[in-house]
Amino acid sequence: MNSIYLDNAATSFPKPPGVALAMARYINEIGSPLNRSTYGAAADAADAALQLRTALKALFHFPYDETHVIITPGATIGLNMAIKGYVKPGDHVLVSAMEHNAVMRPLMQLACSGVMLDRIPADAQGILLPETIAPLVRPNTTLLVVTHASNVSGGINPIEKVARIARQFGIPLVLDAAQSAGHIPIDFGALTLAAMAVPAHKGLLGPGGIGALLLAPVFAAKLTPLIAGGTGSASDSEELPPYMPDRFECGTLNIPGIFGFLHAIEYMAQHGRKIWAHETLCTRRFLEGVAGIPGVRLMGPPGLEGRVGVISLDFIYQDNADVAETLDTRYGILTRCGLHCAPNAHKTLHTFPKGTVRFSIGPFTTLADIDAAIAAIQAIAKG
Repeated sequence: MNSIYLDNAATSFPKPPGVALAMARYINEIGSPLNRSTYGAAADAADAALQLRTALKALFHFPYDETHVIITPGATIGLNMAIKGYVKPGDHVLVSAMEHNAVMRPLMQLACSGVMLDRIPADAQGILLPETIAPLVRPNTTLLVVTHASNVSGGINPIEKVARIARQFGIPLVLDAAQSAGHIPIDFGALTLAAMAVPAHKGLLGPGGIGALLLAPVFAAKLTPLIAGGTGSASDSEELPPYMPDRFECGTLNIPGIFGFLHAIEYMAQHGRKIWAHETLCTRRFLEGVAGIPGVRLMGPPGLEGRVGVISLDFIYQDNADVAETLDTRYGILTRCGLHCAPNAHKTLHTFPKGTVRFSIGPFTTLADIDAAIAAIQAIAKG
């Protein structure tokens, strides 16, 4: 039985042609450190890192110098850097009601030291309500952190409206783009973001264990680095370098990941519009196919508007974990079941603690895959 992979929100699979080869080329042919030596192979590694920063700057319309594109071990680390490096005891933080634990767990840790937070309410589809933000703002509100697209419902938050409100109150806005980067266009400059965290391995189609944190210079200047260590620069000092990106890139970076990530971003730059169109087509097919199936409830927006290809279903009269297992063992359809590291999102959608079965679409998902999934859902729902 062939497998149908519909778990791209967890990690994209397969990767574009050449990603693995780019990583293998570094391991087999280059192998040098980054920012530690000056010989030819080391220059190749440094050039790949610069190309990656430049490519990410272009993809996300980042209006600042590429030195403010920080290479991280992933979006979770990037969000921790932005939140814990900025927020101080006594500060008040606003988040959406649909946040992932990559945002909430750092804030829960900070709450022990006197940081306060409020959740911005969402509607029945899990979409943030911008009009509820202003009444929540306090004199000590120092940060606004919002997920761009929900990893549970697929709903896209109205980030343009959120950004306008953040500017109105002078509150830095940090965007968790884990489920939007690579799936929909993002313009960092137009949104006047303070920071944005992205992983390589989801919609950007790169390897795991690497990501990026894009930092506006004013925000970066106020950010305390979480990690200190060797950077290969300013080695005469035991203090962290004051300049970017070295200040936030201590230790040995994931250099094979840099080569793979760069190849994936180059692939996205060439094929991005086709990918978005294809994912939209597949998402429409899926939504139309599951609409009205008795005993199956769709999370998030019912149509294409305001969503990405992350589709959660609640099998009302069945155990969702059993459904996911049946999809796998009987139909070869690979999904994710549970709470998806976002418990409050499920509370907002009234699927806590049961969770949902999540189907997530990628660029290599076919319409035949979608049709097979719909047929399986219909069969399982009949019992």
